[in-house]
Amino acid sequence: MTRLLITGFGPFPGVPRNPTERLARRLAADPRWRRRGVEARALVLPTTWRAVDEILLPAIRETRPDAVLMLGVAARRRAITIETRAVNRVGRLLPDASGGLPARLAYRLGEPFVRRARIGVPQLLHAMNAAAPGTTRLSRNAGRYLCNASSYAALAESGPRALVFVHVPLPRDPARATSARPSEAQTRRALAAATAMVARAGRRAHPGSA
Repeated sequence: MTRLLITGFGPFPGVPRNPTERLARRLAADPRWRRRGVEARALVLPTTWRAVDEILLPAIRETRPDAVLMLGVAARRRAITIETRAVNRVGRLLPDASGGLPARLAYRLGEPFVRRARIGVPQLLHAMNAAAPGTTRLSRNAGRYLCNASSYAALAESGPRALVFVHVPLPRDPARATSARPSEAQTRRALAAATAMVARAGRRAHPGSA
């Protein structure tokens, strides 16, 4: 059985309703996973710096997922974006949901500046755009907030064979039909394709597994 972890975030200043909370739970609850030999679990993190060390990393170490799909919201973006890397830098201007700020610019002292997504990024991009044409792009900048930090920390864990962070834009305003952002249905289709590919990438590392 392939173990799949899908993470999202709760609200934070400026985003009182984080769409990734619902998306992560919905993706993990798909009844088709069991038939595909996948045990899927959702983990919604408080948007706080402490949550990375106190909730995310312990969950990865305890549940030992083969594959991890991490979701976050990028309020200013108009496309779904696959983060190709995470960097060892944080911003000190935007507080987290508890009002906290990081103490320094380096997220992890003495660790590498860059960690890269653990999946075939071109293939993932193709799969997501095949499911929802024109919705998904690549990104080399995951920001300096909790999305980047959580991705950087998770990529340091040796357990998951496949791990990638995907940003989604805020939902399209139904009153604005010309909005360039993907619709909710398009976002769900693209993320379903991403989740399936991440799960397959985790399973391929175990040729003899179910």
